[in-house]
Amino acid sequence: MATKAPPATAASSTWTDEDGVRRPGADAHAWLPGTNQTLCGLSLHRTRLGRFPHVLWIDTLWLADTSAHRIVPCRRCVAAAGGRSGARRWMRVNPRP
Repeated sequence: MATKAPPATAASSTWTDEDGVRRPGADAHAWLPGTNQTLCGLSLHRTRLGRFPHVLWIDTLWLADTSAHRIVPCRRCVAAAGGRSGARRWMRVNPRP
């Protein structure tokens, strides 16, 4: 069974750190590379979110806590990605037919 890749980040703005690496800013969302929507269901194209495939979602949560730049993680994406611990909390075991 193949494991799913961890979510990357999509955000509404960008900033460059002192090493010259592009970082997400403002409203940040979790995004699975290869899809055109965030984990909370927003379309990347319609909402004009920039993709950051090199920045993992867990790194964005860390940047939101430690960075001087304003980064606001989407609360629905935090819940869909498993919270700040990184483990999924809820899973449907027996779906209806």
